[in-house]
Amino acid sequence: QDAINRKKSSSESFKTATRGPEVEPAALKMEELGRRAPQWVRDNLVTMCMRCREPFNALTRRRHHCRACGYVVCARCSDYRAELQYDRSRLNRVCQECYIFLTGHVVLEDREGKHKGILEKEAAEVSGRSLLCSSLQLLDKNSKGGTRGWFVIPRDDPLVLYIYAAPQDVRAHTSIPLLGYQVKDAPQGDSRHAFQLAQSRQVLTFVADTEELKRRWMRAMARCAAGITQPEQDEDADF
Repeated sequence: QDAINRKKSSSESFKTATRGPEVEPAALKMEELGRRAPQWVRDNLVTMCMRCREPFNALTRRRHHCRACGYVVCARCSDYRAELQYDRSRLNRVCQECYIFLTGHVVLEDREGKHKGILEKEAAEVSGRSLLCSSLQLLDKNSKGGTRGWFVIPRDDPLVLYIYAAPQDVRAHTSIPLLGYQVKDAPQGDSRHAFQLAQSRQVLTFVADTEELKRRWMRAMARCAAGITQPEQDEDADF
């Protein structure tokens, strides 16, 4: 049974990370918090706390799950206890937001008023209403190594490419304004599904998992680089 559960868990993680907009588990309704067990966000889909947005590390900031909403949060943001009906009203670790909702207690520290910067858009939120989103690899200058991440072009901000470390992160680690870039194939001889963004002396090389995904990204980036913000009518049109 343990082997079956592990296989099911790994399959769901792979599907979640590669499926596109459907990167977020079904969230509980507010009135269901504490009454039903949540579906936990998987650790490998998150690189930072889903509440305070601080990055996790192995020593000082470790991952925890809120037992009410299922978010992956740090120890500081989950340093609260609340009774959960689905667990026979026993006290469980919960995040600050769920603690306030479940108990009605006021917490002096308040981060809700913090203004969201341009990079502080949740990956799951923008992926759900994006022109295109998927996993890509951004190569370094020598085109040998690189960083794999979750790349999104939002519908409401179509001239910017947002780059997340993981598809469930709550903050992008960088963004690239696409307007004015030239989109082109990688030099001949590169056997990978690679393509490039070029502007002046700057060249950014990306690697997609498939040739079809590469073609879709090239077409989407070319339209955004030209200032075309409306989605294509014919998704199968050639680049």
